[in-house]
Amino acid sequence: MPIVTIRAVEGRTVEQKRKLAKAITEAVVRDFEAKPEAVTINFFDMPRENVAKAGTLFIDQ
Repeated sequence: MPIVTIRAVEGRTVEQKRKLAKAITEAVVRDFEAKPEAVTINFFDMPRENVAKAGTLFIDQ
């Protein structure tokens, strides 16, 4: 049962997540020879104030 976790700064639309979920599922089915119903994808939206790069919070960039 493949489980894929996506962590990204918030701001993606539901439609973008749908498209990505479909593409990832297709890739896992093809490359892992799994059934689509066995693929689980978890999206974690992170608030911009909870993510920093190079010492600067995303909210401050």
